[in-house]
Amino acid sequence: MEGVVLQSTGSWYIVKTEDGNVLNCRLPGRFKIGEKKDTNPIAVGDKVIITQDEATTDFVIDEILDRKNYIIRQSPRQKHLRHIIASNIDQAFIVATISQPRTSLGFIDRFLVIAEMYHIPATIIINKVDLLKQKEMDKLEELIKVYTEIGYRVIPSSTQTFKGIDRIKESMQNKTNLIMGHSGVGKSSLLNVLNPSLQLKTASISNKWEKGTHTTTFATMYELGINTYVIDTPGIKELFVIEMEPEELSGYFPEMRKVSDLCQFNNCSHENEQQCGVKEAFSKGKISESRYMSYFNILDNIRSQDYWKRM
Repeated sequence: MEGVVLQSTGSWYIVKTEDGNVLNCRLPGRFKIGEKKDTNPIAVGDKVIITQDEATTDFVIDEILDRKNYIIRQSPRQKHLRHIIASNIDQAFIVATISQPRTSLGFIDRFLVIAEMYHIPATIIINKVDLLKQKEMDKLEELIKVYTEIGYRVIPSSTQTFKGIDRIKESMQNKTNLIMGHSGVGKSSLLNVLNPSLQLKTASISNKWEKGTHTTTFATMYELGINTYVIDTPGIKELFVIEMEPEELSGYFPEMRKVSDLCQFNNCSHENEQQCGVKEAFSKGKISESRYMSYFNILDNIRSQDYWKRM
């Protein structure tokens, strides 16, 4: 039988078959043999072939079908390995907040770079806008301006006033969607509003530290409607760009990609080179300061990974 992986707990996998049955399946040891690069051989969203073991009657994943795409991150516990967040995604959403808790622009930019790497359209959801004071509303307007000018869709939202909910629901229609963000930004509350039958567990953030607590333990795919799915992921504290060469990075910044052909050198790092289209665009205000700084922060991180690989 063919099916799609809805959840992975590390030892057992929940698979929905083509005829609508939801089965607990185990993974044979042969999938874990060989050069180990990924912490998880199977990810949520994977399409698999399952069979039934005659001796134990357990359902077993027999084959992993080719992935259309996937998104990876550095394993938080084993830095030399990568973790596949999800696969076979039509589009990705990052849920961010201006406050309670605050999402850094650097985190948003790293997410967007990773989505660009794997050719996955990305949308930014700015949640909890009902809590914003005037100064924070100004930040919101500036953020919307920066990212919409680049070409990204930005949706302000609130699960209390239902602002933006219809836009989010419409944009997710007939697609497999990935949703990511820090703990406490309201991913679970958002999904509960999009589909009240889910009744996902939610938790308030710490007033002292303005940080959220994990309510999602494992990445899980939920059905939001007919042919519409969303993969909810546990809150991510840090997100690093991996498996990229330094000279590739600017190609994943759309506003830099537009002007990089004006650089004198093909491998221009946009740092100290004399004839640089990116530096000129920044000086003319065509590239925002926050995005320019994010580029160099990510570049430093990629170079530090290169250093450790050579050690």
